[in-house]
Amino acid sequence: MKPLLALSTSWNSFRHTDGYAMLREIADLGFTHAELSHGIRIVLVPGILQAVDEGFIKISSTHNFCPLPPGIMMPAPNLFEPSAQRDEEREQWLRQTKRSLDFAAQVKSRVLVCHLGSVRFFWLNPARKLKALREANPGVPAAEDLAYQAVLRKAVAKLRKRAPDFWQRVKDSINAVHAYANERGVRLGFENREKFEELPIDDEFNALLDSLPTPAAGGYWHDTGHAHIKENLGLLNHRAHLEKMAPRLLGFHLHDVSNEGRDHQPVGSGKVDFKMISSFWRPEHLLTLEFSPRLTVDEVRWSKERIEKLMAEAPGLA
Repeated sequence: MKPLLALSTSWNSFRHTDGYAMLREIADLGFTHAELSHGIRIVLVPGILQAVDEGFIKISSTHNFCPLPPGIMMPAPNLFEPSAQRDEEREQWLRQTKRSLDFAAQVKSRVLVCHLGSVRFFWLNPARKLKALREANPGVPAAEDLAYQAVLRKAVAKLRKRAPDFWQRVKDSINAVHAYANERGVRLGFENREKFEELPIDDEFNALLDSLPTPAAGGYWHDTGHAHIKENLGLLNHRAHLEKMAPRLLGFHLHDVSNEGRDHQPVGSGKVDFKMISSFWRPEHLLTLEFSPRLTVDEVRWSKERIEKLMAEAPGLA
């Protein structure tokens, strides 16, 4: 048994006004499953439902918010944040997440991938200085840059000091939607993020999942590009993080990161160690190629073939 391999509509939703044609394009590339991304406009929904009803493709996962809230025409996964200081924004996050769970259940999606907000700073976000230092010394690994490490320690301390109130609001928001997800049979996939200030802080995923009521509707969703970017910043060891999170894994967003730091690139074209990542794949996982709209059809096909080859060789799938 192999994991499901899907293509996210992040690659092609912007080019379509008909959800049926959007999913037909993905199916014609040889995919049996698709992830409905956070760029699904309302106009695409009737065609999506028709395609699902006909059965030529299945929906493995959806990405909050899906479909987009009325009037929003561009991908907006952070339009409302569960960490927000304003009650009104958190209420909107809860309302739109429940709406996304309803849609996920309707299209028989197994997982709703979720972002969990961010820490806001009154003045200068320390991430700016970190980014400037890395750009000034691109050839020096973060672990070997002593000046950078000194600034990083101070930045992380500032983040951890500022984070608790934001993190508590995230946990309260998840608790408010948890039973709703269970009732609809949809798992919440909490995704690792690439920005310094985004939540969760990576070592807090397990504590979050341990805190959920039983049966737990939540699990961990691993994004390969985001983890690589965090590793380049000295904030994460990619392999060690996957080892720690392996028992909680629901699925993966698979994409590469270029030498210049651009993510959502073709698999095998950049710096991400997919051989290492494939050792963590298990039959129950969802594997989703999540690409930039700039990629060509050939680059999508090539990436699909590389992942299928890795699946055939992965020790956990033998």
